[in-house]
Amino acid sequence: MDTLRLFAAIHIVPDDNFTMFFNGLKQTLDFNIIKWVDLENLHITLRFFGDTPESELPVIIEALKKSCEKIPPFDLILEKTGIFGSRYDPRVIWFGIKENQDILKLHANITKSLEEVEYYADRQNFVPHLTIGRIKEIKDKQFFNQIIERFKDVKLINQKVTHFSLYKSELKKEGPIHTCLETFYFEN
Repeated sequence: MDTLRLFAAIHIVPDDNFTMFFNGLKQTLDFNIIKWVDLENLHITLRFFGDTPESELPVIIEALKKSCEKIPPFDLILEKTGIFGSRYDPRVIWFGIKENQDILKLHANITKSLEEVEYYADRQNFVPHLTIGRIKEIKDKQFFNQIIERFKDVKLINQKVTHFSLYKSELKKEGPIHTCLETFYFEN
């Protein structure tokens, strides 16, 4: 049986300000071993499915279409820089999202629509964020934490969100390849 590694996400389109900040952060932290996300792969994950039988694709697509009901287009503001893990053992660098009820409602709709077709959510709370790097090794944790602290309150981008997509992810040595399988537009 063929499987696909699937996730639903909002694609983030970096503007010049975002790109300049992102590249500056990468250069400042280049003495560490961090696997940075490629700019074309920036996304906010709404639901990770993992390896899924290809035969389930039509059911998932129908559930995701249904989840767009009563969701209008909304603005998404990326701000703040942070880490997952501890200051002593950071694992992920992320950009946060300004509190936004629309993305929370969208996530709740996705969860409900998928549960109706027996795709149940894991027990983790939904924390909308944009992963920008996965940390392999930090050579100077004090300096790393000073940089993260210095940029923790930065405002990065304001993007109008009109849709989300279902992606197939193929893990390659050079990095993941994300292919859009279906796009789901919100009501106007």
